[in-house]
Amino acid sequence: MNTALEFSEIDASMLAQVGGKAANLGEMTRAGLPVPPGWVLTTDAYRQVAEAAALDEVIAEGGPGLAAAARERLLATPVPEPVAKAVTAAYERLGGGPVAVRSSATAEDLPFASFAGQQDTYLNVVGAEAVLDAVRRCWASLWTDRAVAYRASNGIDHASVRLAVVVQAMVQAEVAGVMFTADPLTGRRHRAVIDAGPGLGEAVVSGAVNPDRFVADPATGEILERRAGDKRVVIRSLPGGGTERLDRTGSSDELCLTDAQVRELAALGARVERHYGAPQDTEWAVDASGALWLTQARPITTLFPLPAPDRDGLRVHFSVNVAQGVMGPLTPMGLAGFQLAASGAAGLFGYAPADPRQGPAFMSVAGERLWLDLTTAVRSRAGRVILPKALTLGEARTAAVLDGLFDDPRLSVVHTSRRPFLKGFARFARTVRAPVRVLEALFSPRAALAYTRRLGDELDRRLRVPDDATPVQRVEHAERLLRGAFPVIISIMPIVITGYGLFALASRLSGVPIADMQSVLRSLPGNPTTEMDLELWELATRIEPEPFRELPAGELARRYRAGELPPKAQRGVEDFLRRYGHRGVAEIDLGLPRWSEDPAHILGVLANYLRMDDPGDLAPSVLFARGEAEARRAVEEIAARARRRGALRGAVTRFALRRTRLFGGLRELPKYYLVKILAGVRRSMLVVGERLVAAGLLDEAGDVFFLRFQEVREASAALEADAAPRSEEPADRTAPSALDLRERVAARRAAYEQEARRRHVPRVMLSDGTEPEAVAAARSGSSGPADALTGTAASAGTVTGPARVVLDPVGAHLEPGEILVCPSTDPGWTPLFLTAGGLVMEMGGAMSHGAVVAREYGIPAVVGVADATHRITTGRQLTVNGASGTITLT
Repeated sequence: MNTALEFSEIDASMLAQVGGKAANLGEMTRAGLPVPPGWVLTTDAYRQVAEAAALDEVIAEGGPGLAAAARERLLATPVPEPVAKAVTAAYERLGGGPVAVRSSATAEDLPFASFAGQQDTYLNVVGAEAVLDAVRRCWASLWTDRAVAYRASNGIDHASVRLAVVVQAMVQAEVAGVMFTADPLTGRRHRAVIDAGPGLGEAVVSGAVNPDRFVADPATGEILERRAGDKRVVIRSLPGGGTERLDRTGSSDELCLTDAQVRELAALGARVERHYGAPQDTEWAVDASGALWLTQARPITTLFPLPAPDRDGLRVHFSVNVAQGVMGPLTPMGLAGFQLAASGAAGLFGYAPADPRQGPAFMSVAGERLWLDLTTAVRSRAGRVILPKALTLGEARTAAVLDGLFDDPRLSVVHTSRRPFLKGFARFARTVRAPVRVLEALFSPRAALAYTRRLGDELDRRLRVPDDATPVQRVEHAERLLRGAFPVIISIMPIVITGYGLFALASRLSGVPIADMQSVLRSLPGNPTTEMDLELWELATRIEPEPFRELPAGELARRYRAGELPPKAQRGVEDFLRRYGHRGVAEIDLGLPRWSEDPAHILGVLANYLRMDDPGDLAPSVLFARGEAEARRAVEEIAARARRRGALRGAVTRFALRRTRLFGGLRELPKYYLVKILAGVRRSMLVVGERLVAAGLLDEAGDVFFLRFQEVREASAALEADAAPRSEEPADRTAPSALDLRERVAARRAAYEQEARRRHVPRVMLSDGTEPEAVAAARSGSSGPADALTGTAASAGTVTGPARVVLDPVGAHLEPGEILVCPSTDPGWTPLFLTAGGLVMEMGGAMSHGAVVAREYGIPAVVGVADATHRITTGRQLTVNGASGTITLT
């Protein structure tokens, strides 16, 4: 095997042989891009050295000393003679002059992990012996602490990674730097963002210098920004090899690139991006003759994928995941379920899609997450009035972002008529019988509440699937349930809206601002999430405390499944899961397990409750009763203030607030019923998955959630056709094979796991990739004082206590009085609320799930706090003012 390959012999398919950097350099060379000539020492050379160093033994031992032990072994192992000869010969063929020696790992410059800067580069290397030494040090750099940690965080197996080494003719640069073909901060595509400094590019790449910055539009050649850096550090080549660092005094306002050079760079970046079909992070250099060279290119891995990039004109997309408090990705079947339900919702307004499986036209998928296209609303008069008000209640930060977009001339109002909105709303009102529901809520509250219970009973009936149903019948049943879910459960909302509408009326009649009426919303009856949390607390008060105080959640779950918990605990948990086992963390994704399947989270919460000392007056049940009494007093006080304005005002205000309390808690009921539907579909699809496993089409039943319903239906239909008596006419076999299904599952599971590692999800994104919130932050230049954070006031009250930053509720423990700081919440988080002293949330608005539950529990809460989980650390003392929306770090 040839261990040294010229760039012209390399293409993108040779990643395993030459690593990411060399594959890109070979690809660019073959594409005719200006790449300095060079060659690569393949991964086979590294394999030989790694085997001689017995590196597999070091990797198998693992442990905190892995990186240092692996480096030591590699550096102590001699380079095999055939490899040394190949290096010397290739170096001489290149001309024997100064070269750059760069690491090129097989897990490098990938679409999901660039590994930029994780391995070493050596510049201006002169002489064969020096090249060999640089090669050895590149091999060892695969095992730096930072490289090992980066692989671990990206889920890449250490034993699977190999290293090639690039040797490239040295460009003696007069000016060099980096160029992104999309703005890495705002996400805006088709923007050349260039950092440049005098001398070699190492000063810019390593961050040793404040470079000149240029931003250009490659399409027009317009230079949008020029900003001079101080350029106090210059790295230059030394005549005999190596480099020197020169520290310059003072600063220079003179730019190191001319406008013509900036335009040439931008045009070159556009060529590279077109070749790869994706935005690129490049390194470049300009030599003394003025020639422009590309020395590296890799994908920009931090950019979020574009939702529906093929739509005409600038579009505005809003993250459904953010709105639902689920920042991670959804499984393919979870996405498909949401698209079916959304198709049913669109039909209520007269916009049902031709194919319900594809979802409505205003919904798209990007980054394994769901997005809503809000462009029509943003560009209409009615939408600009309604959308911010609606979002202020559930996602206040998004409302502020959209408000900023209204001034963008590219998103000017083009839909001036209110007729389409009124027509759609009228259709919706007729379909869900909104006038009847409102009248019942006003004048026959028992009938209104009975209606919500009947819906639950009807839902339970619809969820039943005969045990002998075929897989195809189960898929058809699941699709019918999901398509019909939204029209059924949303019919509760006119009742809820009536309750909150009367709340606003009471404010107007009494003269009391809504912000001062929040006590009325304490301890609302009828909220299924609150009832669930209180039942879990009550269960903790009557079961045997052992073994909960001693054993981890995993062992408790094992004992529960084996029926080995103490009798009261076993029966109590069974009863709780019989009623609430359909719930879970990130429960909007039907592809994720429910508590009934994996009760470890709930058993862990019970264990946390049982480890607490006697809470006395701070027990959640006591606090809830106290909140209920406080709410009744608030109703009477507000009614009394209204009575001072007139007896009729007082009577209507009391009536209105009592109705608010009666119906306000039902806000959570539609989602509760939706989750029931999703859980029912999940149970049925697991049965289908088991049959596909039995037929050899899948490896495990849960793999079915990495397929779409149509794919499962086709595979199931093929199985049924095979089982049926053969007819003379051959069956139409369009179903995927077992190999196809397994490959799809593997690819989609990998994409899902990759997206699960993504640390940032935009809440609003434009179709050109711009994240408006990032643009606003860049303009302000600061996210505020270090000792104060602001957000949306969500639950009145002030509390001071230590912070507990929680990114995942599973296994989390919250001491009484600690302030829960989290990205967002769904009902799977709320058992933690029972012991929380306060709540700080990055997402949400005054009517978002976490805010509603916090008010009901009387927990001071501030939501919509940007970067709260990064700016606050566990143990930091906070003062949360839930009335003003401020958090003070003490």
